[in-house]
Amino acid sequence: MLQLRNISKSYNDNNVLRDINLSIEKGEIVSLLGPSGCGKTTLLNVILGLTEVTQGQILYNNREIQRKPMQKRNFNIVFQDFCLFPHLSAYENIVYGLKNIKKRIHDKRVTDLIELLALRPHLNKKVHELSGGQKQRVSIARTIVMEPEILLMDEPLSALDSVIKESIKDMIQRISKTLSLTTIIVTHDPEEALTMADKVVVIENGEVAQFGTPNDILNHPKSEFVERFILKQLKIKRDHIYRLFGDRHGA
Repeated sequence: MLQLRNISKSYNDNNVLRDINLSIEKGEIVSLLGPSGCGKTTLLNVILGLTEVTQGQILYNNREIQRKPMQKRNFNIVFQDFCLFPHLSAYENIVYGLKNIKKRIHDKRVTDLIELLALRPHLNKKVHELSGGQKQRVSIARTIVMEPEILLMDEPLSALDSVIKESIKDMIQRISKTLSLTTIIVTHDPEEALTMADKVVVIENGEVAQFGTPNDILNHPKSEFVERFILKQLKIKRDHIYRLFGDRHGA
């Protein structure tokens, strides 16, 4: 379990995060949702260890980690712009990090992940030969082969078109559930958050406006901000959200 207790982050007089309290269970997919500048990426970086907290505790499996450096937390991140090495093939990108930790690059976990992400036909391609969706799958594979205990994703769908987004969303859900991998996703898109996540953290000006299931957020918004940001933004998409939500949980 990952727990955030009274987390605050300030830069000089600018309070970016204020008194954040969250508990995230193993294997859950949690979306950090909010408008640009609300603090969601800062919160992701605090969890990753890229940004130090000003105040509060971060506990992972009941041990404090807020003072642990990023490289010792065993969390890993997928960036929105893929960050692949253009001179390497898809396969070489996937196994690149394993060489540094002296793990076998032909391990069954690697081959299973390649199959799970449907990447086998693309392994010998260079980055410029891959589509946006293929690049994102390679980026996800490269991160997961390092066996992170928590997978962090910063706007993983923002660079993709709508058709590819749906397939990547499905793959992220499948990977998280197959591997029981705790996954935290930053997004500004209510549709993405509500259709991908088990729970959603709605952030307003550095504070948690609401934390709950998609059903809670949709049907029981706790503030005018949550209702305005979620429901009014969705408009025509709202029926589509309900249909996807019903299909996923009614199966």
